[in-house]
Amino acid sequence: MDDPGDTSVRPGDEENWYRLRANGRLDPVELRTDRPHPARVYDYLLGGKDNFPADRTAAEASLRRAPGLRVAARANRDFLARAVRAALADGVRQFIDIGTGIPTSPNVHELAQGSTPGTRVVYVDNDPIVGAHARALLTSSGETAFLLADVRDPKAILDAPETRDLIDFDRPVGILCIATLHHVPDEDDPQGIIERLVGAVPSGSVLALTHLGSDLAPEEAAAIATGAARARVTVLPRPRETVGAYFDGLDLLAPGLVRVPDWRPEHAVLPEDLEQTWIYGGVARKP
Repeated sequence: MDDPGDTSVRPGDEENWYRLRANGRLDPVELRTDRPHPARVYDYLLGGKDNFPADRTAAEASLRRAPGLRVAARANRDFLARAVRAALADGVRQFIDIGTGIPTSPNVHELAQGSTPGTRVVYVDNDPIVGAHARALLTSSGETAFLLADVRDPKAILDAPETRDLIDFDRPVGILCIATLHHVPDEDDPQGIIERLVGAVPSGSVLALTHLGSDLAPEEAAAIATGAARARVTVLPRPRETVGAYFDGLDLLAPGLVRVPDWRPEHAVLPEDLEQTWIYGGVARKP
């Protein structure tokens, strides 16, 4: 008999997915593989195989409108690695990765623990399929955990047992919000989400964030947003001024808020890759 206290999600249990809420109760959640999900679309753009026909259809439609999306997806992923290394160099030894997506090596814990053993990582995503993969691949040690939760509910993320068991909120925390907020509509207050997350961590903590920039490629941005809406997916590119406001009250690390390939590149950036990557990225420290 299954342990009623076991909240793990096993591959193949498509009829019995559960979401662990902050109060410890299990609520059923509907698994929709007939609709695209941002995590699985991103997986397809990165060349992964953990996606469904609806995700591939949505991705290909987006690629027709903006052929550079694959380049942008890879540049965004590379930014994550550099941001994690920068946070480690700044003394951060624990991370909350919100909107982690399908596990794609190197993952945050691989990047962090490979150079700094003992670093702790909590992965967060709202897709049960991501949860199945994450629990199977990312949580083999006691220094990583996965939480099925939504960025729009910061309190549930911060108060979850998975988070409280691993994260010491008296020490600096790295909050990773990579390509997540452009899936959050204005009415869900993305600015307030970041304020609540950053407000919960102490001085010396770091926020790393990327976001589609509407002013970097206005026509493509508008086309992607419209196409995503038809597929019932929220994609809202925003201008630099709006994205920059997410870092209000924080100290942006050099070189500031820039296209992600230009953030501390480790090799020469090709002009055509930079032009196709209409994603802003920045890393900031809480004073």
